[in-house]
Amino acid sequence: MLEVRDLHAYYGKSHILRGVDFRVDDGEIVSLLGRNGVGRSTTIKAIMGDVDRTGSVVFKGRELIGLKPHQIARGGLGYVPENRDIFPQLTVRENLILGMKSTKPGGRWSMQDMFDLFPRLHERAETPGGVLSGGEQQMLTICRTLMGDPDLIMIDEPTEGLAPKMVELVADLLERIAARGVSILLVEQKLTIALRISKRLYVMGHGRIVFEGSADDLKANEAVRKEWLEV
Repeated sequence: MLEVRDLHAYYGKSHILRGVDFRVDDGEIVSLLGRNGVGRSTTIKAIMGDVDRTGSVVFKGRELIGLKPHQIARGGLGYVPENRDIFPQLTVRENLILGMKSTKPGGRWSMQDMFDLFPRLHERAETPGGVLSGGEQQMLTICRTLMGDPDLIMIDEPTEGLAPKMVELVADLLERIAARGVSILLVEQKLTIALRISKRLYVMGHGRIVFEGSADDLKANEAVRKEWLEV
């Protein structure tokens, strides 16, 4: 589904990613872990073409390096940024409609699917997005991206700043999305959530991948957790 090879990324003269390699297969939830500042969010931005990058990013057999972000999105790659970026003056329903890439039927997701996944959005369908709680805005952002019918969705820190109950709702939503055949690349700080829902995990340090394995592999590797994850 997604194959990243020797990915380098830059902010001006700052060399952030230094040869990142990883993959996401069909229907997988894959987590990208690491401390703040190691390049996790930059990795997603580089895949989407939002920062200068070199290397290879192949999605569904197509090389993405050289394409514009809108071209990448139209190819079936969804992106949920950390800052959520909802339209605060528009209603929940209008925000969801803006996520659609086509008005033609036949996609994986409908408006009703979004309301079924997260009933609170249905209750607040005519409410401006700006008055939703942080957790509700996060759900809205994820659901709006799903309305574009992506084959893979990249989600940056979806549980950041959320109450424990809302964190569990987000984790449950991600599992339900994957069950519908959508691959997920998750950037996450909460190790317990990542270990619970991920098929495979990568740990980043200093702009490189320093570990790859299953949840059980990471649980058993105390040295990696201490050196690259624990504060």
